[in-house]
Amino acid sequence: MPGGHAPPPPADPGVHRLDRHTRLCISLAARPSDVGTRFHNFLYAELGLNFVYKAFTTGDLAGAVTGIRALGIRGCGVSMPYKQDVLPMLDQVHASAGAIGAVNTIVNDDGRLTGYNTDVLAVQALLPDGAGRSALVAGSGGMAAAVVAALRRAGFDDVVIAARNEGTGRALAARFSARWIPDSDEHRADVLVNATPIGMAAADGAAQDPAFPRAAVSAAHTVVDVVASPPRTPLIALAERCGAETVTGDAVMALQAAEQFRLYTGIRPGDEQVRRAREYSRRT
Repeated sequence: MPGGHAPPPPADPGVHRLDRHTRLCISLAARPSDVGTRFHNFLYAELGLNFVYKAFTTGDLAGAVTGIRALGIRGCGVSMPYKQDVLPMLDQVHASAGAIGAVNTIVNDDGRLTGYNTDVLAVQALLPDGAGRSALVAGSGGMAAAVVAALRRAGFDDVVIAARNEGTGRALAARFSARWIPDSDEHRADVLVNATPIGMAAADGAAQDPAFPRAAVSAAHTVVDVVASPPRTPLIALAERCGAETVTGDAVMALQAAEQFRLYTGIRPGDEQVRRAREYSRRT
């Protein structure tokens, strides 16, 4: 804050006492982080709910989904690379997920599993107006599908998908009447969106290159990175140096997780609660 002191970090909400009535929510990701775990558990404590949230990874997605059903796990956040593979394992797919062919949220109602997607609305809420603007998306998985759907809803007519996997890249482009290119090296667009794991914190701490080349970032108006951990990825850092507007992955996470929270608990957290939960989730 100019001319003043930075606000203090939010208080640690602590961990409430667990008992046999505690409801469990989980997440499944190839490379789980603490971001979503902190976000949900902060709000459980803030609102006095007898819930707990835990992140997992798995090499047996079908077994994990069976466990959700068998153990009465209330909800599950689904991250890369499981968002599309999980579809046939569910009892029902909500229109929010069916429209893009990707699930990021599973809700368990007495053993009946329904898949939702809360990414689209989160991304759309953070995008600039797309009228007359072009967009370039890196990736062709479930998160990329949500991003392209959000771009279309925001009014972007010129959308290009850069993906090394030609099969999934062309299929995603066909679904949304977009164009596919194998890489982004020579392409320029007003809005760049990284919908791949590039930039995610590596277990060995090794530095990573940005998801787009410097020339593309320099030419862009807005740069979006869906990677939530760390919030300031190499791409976001480069975009800041180039003077572009930025949207960080933890901002996307907070909005989509708030909707997940509502689906799991029936309670919609307030904007200020979401802000503080997001700030707490960024702690290291």
